[in-house]
Amino acid sequence: MRTSLSDLLATGRVLLADGATGTNYMVAGLGPGEPPEFWTYDRPDDVMRLHQQFVDAGADIILTNTFGCNPHRLKLHNAQARTYELAKGAAQLARRVADAAPRPVVVAGSVGPTGELFEPMGALNHDDAVASFTDEIRGLLDGGADVAWIETMSSPEEVHAAVTAAIACGMPYVVTCSFDTAGRTMMGLMPGAMADTLAAEPVAPLAMGANCGVGASDILVTLLEMDGAPHALVSKGNCGVPHFVGTEIVYTGTPELMAKYATMAIDSGARIVGGCCGTTPVHLAAMRAAIDAYDAGSRPTLEQIVEQIGPLTNAVPAENAERRTRRSRG
Repeated sequence: MRTSLSDLLATGRVLLADGATGTNYMVAGLGPGEPPEFWTYDRPDDVMRLHQQFVDAGADIILTNTFGCNPHRLKLHNAQARTYELAKGAAQLARRVADAAPRPVVVAGSVGPTGELFEPMGALNHDDAVASFTDEIRGLLDGGADVAWIETMSSPEEVHAAVTAAIACGMPYVVTCSFDTAGRTMMGLMPGAMADTLAAEPVAPLAMGANCGVGASDILVTLLEMDGAPHALVSKGNCGVPHFVGTEIVYTGTPELMAKYATMAIDSGARIVGGCCGTTPVHLAAMRAAIDAYDAGSRPTLEQIVEQIGPLTNAVPAENAERRTRRSRG
């Protein structure tokens, strides 16, 4: 049964987004430097298998295999001309899995950053960025995606370009940024300023929030800083913190930790909860069970987050700390 993200949000329940794409593909054999987007045509059964595993684990939202599917990223593999083709094909695979599900599942078209810096720090300008995102989003739309899921962004300029492309294509959209640099994005955007960044857009997002970053504890603190935003909030955090075991990157998050993270994300204001790097279908199933069994509690404190999820990887920026202190006194 096909549905929209708007309809699912209107039910009032907390929605579960899926887990990681890249790190799960690595376990399945994705080689170093190999673009995941090529698997849409080279290994479609593996792409659909992961979507199916996430649906079976309880996901309400599955993201397409298109995180790096824009001309700027694909040109690193001499595949920039395949942007539309790869985006459409990835959306079609996710659509097949969603349409076969026994319950409504939303197909979210993953739109990641270009990897380029905007003028004057780099060579990318607004028009070029919009054209790049438009090529990808048209493919996602034509392949059957329900919403443009603009994720892991760091600069307001790139957010604006991706949103401009989504609106021009007639796609509803979600925006999440990665607050992975001392509580800010790499380009300095603070969590509390994200809603203001989106306020000038002619069409509002269906949801906004954070993804990826540096760990589950940090993203919960980020979410608290978005308190009062006029949009549904998204928390799609990494599965703990990555570390090397030999030559392999392993994430510290257990299913039990991610289940606790999911309930604390709800108490921190999230309407959509999911996992990012390192999050497997096993982790997601634990999150689903925790969400379904949970009665919302009180807003967590920083101390509670650290006690139950683990220490922060980043220090809390002074501006955030002052705001939190004022709230606790008020």
